[in-house]
Amino acid sequence: MTFKVKICGLTDARGLTAATEGGADFIGLVFFRRSPRYVTSEVAAELSGLVPRGVQTVGLFVNPTDAELISTLENARLDMIQLHGAETPDRVDAVKKITGLPVIKAVGVSTERDIIDAAGYEGHADWLLFDAKPPKDATRPGGNAVAFDWPILKTYTGNTPWLLAGGLTPSNVAAAIKASGARAVDVSSGVETRPGVKSPAKIRAFLMAVHTLDSVKAL
Repeated sequence: MTFKVKICGLTDARGLTAATEGGADFIGLVFFRRSPRYVTSEVAAELSGLVPRGVQTVGLFVNPTDAELISTLENARLDMIQLHGAETPDRVDAVKKITGLPVIKAVGVSTERDIIDAAGYEGHADWLLFDAKPPKDATRPGGNAVAFDWPILKTYTGNTPWLLAGGLTPSNVAAAIKASGARAVDVSSGVETRPGVKSPAKIRAFLMAVHTLDSVKAL
């Protein structure tokens, strides 16, 4: 089994090209205005048009309205929706119906209880994304370069596929995969030179670190 990688929060063609040419499975575009990685629908349309066949374009939203989702999809080509707010299982179902797209639901994690509670999204979300809960003074629910206790993810017994996020970098992603049992990972701040500015070199290094694990498993 190969590991899947999502490079999130891309804002320009250089970062996107590094991600797709390096073998990313998903690329993420952020539509949350308070994020330094926010892109307009017009920029998203340009970037999504550069994504090659076989790579999934994910639109990240935080508690979006129906109108926001519809307006964005009129401009940008998205393959999946990521919900990173306080959306309930019923809201996940509604978003899937409105957009006709599969949904990744982000779940904030600080204790094993959060892993157990994620079972409420079984049968609703197509993927889960386990991310560290934001610090109390944070202005956004994700992308805060914060990690959590990765081994607690081994307690997850659900059937929904999931991604590990939160504080991942090229230097720690291999350890995070081994500790958590993750088969898919998501990175944003860990491949940046500063918030909102992706480093093509760091993106390539992150992808190489994960793909090296693929090579080891194949031996």
